[in-house]
Amino acid sequence: MSQSEFLKAMGVEVYRLRPQREAQENPPLVPESDQWEQPEIHLTENSEEVVLPPSQTVEKPVTIADSLADLELAAVEEIALKCERCSLSRSRNHVVFGSGSEDADLMFIGEAPGEEEDRQGLPFVGRAGNLLTSMITALGCERDNVYICNVVKCRPPNNRDPLPSEAKACNHFLRRQIELIRPKVIVALGRVSAQLLLDTEIPLGMLRRKAYKFQDTDIDLVVTYHPAYLLRKPTEKAKSWDDLWDVRVLLND
Repeated sequence: MSQSEFLKAMGVEVYRLRPQREAQENPPLVPESDQWEQPEIHLTENSEEVVLPPSQTVEKPVTIADSLADLELAAVEEIALKCERCSLSRSRNHVVFGSGSEDADLMFIGEAPGEEEDRQGLPFVGRAGNLLTSMITALGCERDNVYICNVVKCRPPNNRDPLPSEAKACNHFLRRQIELIRPKVIVALGRVSAQLLLDTEIPLGMLRRKAYKFQDTDIDLVVTYHPAYLLRKPTEKAKSWDDLWDVRVLLND
């Protein structure tokens, strides 16, 4: 069986080349070097494998993580300030990237900016911010010597929990922040932050007082309550102090 007969038997329409004279009268619209090269086709038992010629090899697309890989924190922030990767960009007043020391041993990560943070462009301001400052002081640290940010950099409407898609859109910025600051300890503030950082759905109460490492690093991660939650339920502050004691031990280890 000839090649054309084989293709017809498989239901593939066979095209014939135009006569040489007609091809010369209608030259190709692109340079010869840009012409498509016929790929090799290997028929297997259940399917066919197409092997592209060298000039048609598909390169790995450049990801956002790749584009941030060689950037310092200020340059990453500059990109984040212009980010429109999710719908939160349409309702925000400010991107709340983060604040504090780039050489911090201690990093606090909340879930998302609130109304006051969105207005000022800074993380953890207002009453919740004041309580976080008190927690930092209780550890024997100063706020300017730690680093504070959120999983999501823009305020969700009505302070709702960030959606998974919104957290994913910001994940590359957060990951680069952690890579550059390289803290000794990360404190996940609140259920949303803890579950996203640990990639789990376990309730916060069951995540506390356990030893974790952040993903594939040697950075210790401690879970505690969000300051806004502690303002609503002051009786839980004692539990939060236990968590902070764990942080202190890790910092001094």
